[in-house]
Amino acid sequence: MTITTSATVGTFRLLCEDEPSAVVVERPESTSPYLFVCDHAGNRTPHRLGTLGVQDKDLVRHIAWDVGARGLAEEFARRFDATLVKQVYSRLVIDCNRPLDAETSIAKISEGTVVPANQDPSREEVEARQREVFQPYHNTIASIVDKRLANKQPTILLAIHSFTPVYRGEPRPWHIGLLYNRDARLAKLFRELLAEDGTLCVGDNQPYSVDDFSDYTLPVHGEQRGIPYLLFEVRHDMIETEENQYRWAHRLAHTLERALERSPELAAHTPG
Repeated sequence: MTITTSATVGTFRLLCEDEPSAVVVERPESTSPYLFVCDHAGNRTPHRLGTLGVQDKDLVRHIAWDVGARGLAEEFARRFDATLVKQVYSRLVIDCNRPLDAETSIAKISEGTVVPANQDPSREEVEARQREVFQPYHNTIASIVDKRLANKQPTILLAIHSFTPVYRGEPRPWHIGLLYNRDARLAKLFRELLAEDGTLCVGDNQPYSVDDFSDYTLPVHGEQRGIPYLLFEVRHDMIETEENQYRWAHRLAHTLERALERSPELAAHTPG
């Protein structure tokens, strides 16, 4: 499976030769059934786009990336010696968890902050963002799933995100959200197990939900391929430090192990 877009090879290059690729893969040959992805792992901006016209302080806010998600994803995947695919450029360059025709694919305004470089980019620049950031990331995930399919390797897709404690002045009570679309199997198991801890406020498709119109990664690589999946949203004030990322990764890993003990058929599922 290859992700295709309308972007064609053109004269506009987004990334300079000395800049890193948009996608980083850890343990690509892992035989673990878990495949971790982190759509908003980084807040880099290409040299050619500068700061996109926003202030430096905005590039460390949630509008630019999922604060703490990269460290959580790395430790969570390491716990199972599992493959992790992460995307290192800011979601303000292009959001890798949005369909390309979504208004928020290249956001003009994010949480009240105007992004000057995104107001009227040329077609060539938009295509370069798609071609050099979005496509490599999703083609990498797709090729890993293809290989697992060919090898009849069981696969569960796990997406790691974070969310802000307060949104538009409203506090968010959840410590963690479990997000899904049509397939709620793994989310249901996790919700039941996390409910045993009376101190946790667990969101069921909160603070967001997954659908075919505002999300990309899980609908395309999970549901379209028939792969069990779950998207974790962890409130980022709880995973800002390495110590807390470690604690949450191991807490979730333990819960994942218990969930699969209850429903071992999920871990035995072969993508198709």
